[in-house]
Amino acid sequence: MSKRIKKSWTPLMRRLTQLAFGVFILASSIRHSLAATDGMLPSTDAYCPFGGLETLWRLVTQGSFISKTHSSNIVLAIGLLVGTVLVGGAFCGWVCPFGGLQDLLTWVRQKLHLPELKVPAKLDKVLTYGRYVVLAGILYATIQSGKMWFADYDPYRTIFSLGWLFEFNWAAAWPAYVVSLAILLGAFFIPRLWCRYLCPLGGVIALVQRFSIFRIRRNAQTCIDCKKCDKVCPAKITVSKKKSVTAECVSCLKCVEACPVKDTLYVGLILEKPAAPAAEEGVA
Repeated sequence: MSKRIKKSWTPLMRRLTQLAFGVFILASSIRHSLAATDGMLPSTDAYCPFGGLETLWRLVTQGSFISKTHSSNIVLAIGLLVGTVLVGGAFCGWVCPFGGLQDLLTWVRQKLHLPELKVPAKLDKVLTYGRYVVLAGILYATIQSGKMWFADYDPYRTIFSLGWLFEFNWAAAWPAYVVSLAILLGAFFIPRLWCRYLCPLGGVIALVQRFSIFRIRRNAQTCIDCKKCDKVCPAKITVSKKKSVTAECVSCLKCVEACPVKDTLYVGLILEKPAAPAAEEGVA
């Protein structure tokens, strides 16, 4: 039977992992920007798995890469898809620097005791389909133009490439700056706004993770319907009503941490059956 994740270590390990990847990307951007020869060191683009999806059509049909993409993007995209099949949306909750930045914004807002902007459940559900609209639009525009069309608007690339710091150019890049500021402002009041409503890579992950081997599962026999899991979920998933959590989940494990009943929420296999509750077990 799967063991419940210890409370004391999971949040810390996730934050440290997010920090490590964020520092790596920022350090790579600084080195690239300060390199004596242009193109001597890889840019932020080389470390983005979404670039592998953007260049895939060009690679298959013409045997070449679109500008600003490389074989590293294909390798990362394959690795991400394999990882998603194994552990679901862990990339979003543990690796993605932009997800970590949005988590930081939420933490700052909470420390300032500012209210969260609540999106009505029905509207929230509709807005999650925005990721697929953005995904389809980007792939179509990229195929038609033969270049990384979304690079001129991508908030992740704009923020983490540090172009705004080393080569600020309002006249040329104002659309990217405006989009980035709008997303950051929105994410300050709506947790993970970009991830939930607009991220094209998040849309791909949400589709693939429906088939993930490992996922958060709920034992309905021991669930006391306290809904603590629902309250802490950054993706606004009604975990208390699910047998297993797949699409939308970023694998942050906050629900597992919040659950007061041992082994009611746990990380298990896709076909794993929950264990029958012991007679003496109760609320932890």
